[in-house]
Amino acid sequence: QVLLVESGGGLVQPGGSLRLSCVASGSIFSIDLMGWYRQIPGKQRELVAGISSGGSTYYADSVKGRFTISRDNAKNTVYLQMNSLKAEDTAVYYCGLTMRGNDYWGQGTQVTVSS
Repeated sequence: QVLLVESGGGLVQPGGSLRLSCVASGSIFSIDLMGWYRQIPGKQRELVAGISSGGSTYYADSVKGRFTISRDNAKNTVYLQMNSLKAEDTAVYYCGLTMRGNDYWGQGTQVTVSS
């Protein structure tokens, strides 16, 4: 069993910053990919940023230059630093992990960007 716990969401004004964290625990072996996804009601969940075990990163075009993903392999933790936040970044953010061909998800954390 794998458990992912996110933290760091909240309410922030446009232009502000937030840092999300996700800690993986349980039967953790070799993690292939960790990533952050977001979902708005009525829309599909989208990949925001991902990072491989070797440190290669991917960013959605909408967040390039504003968001930074990083991971601490020793702590099985992935972070998402979000800067210059916009109203359209408002969503529930989910941590995702791929390990041995299986996908695991956190419970999600709400990020609201509003003045």
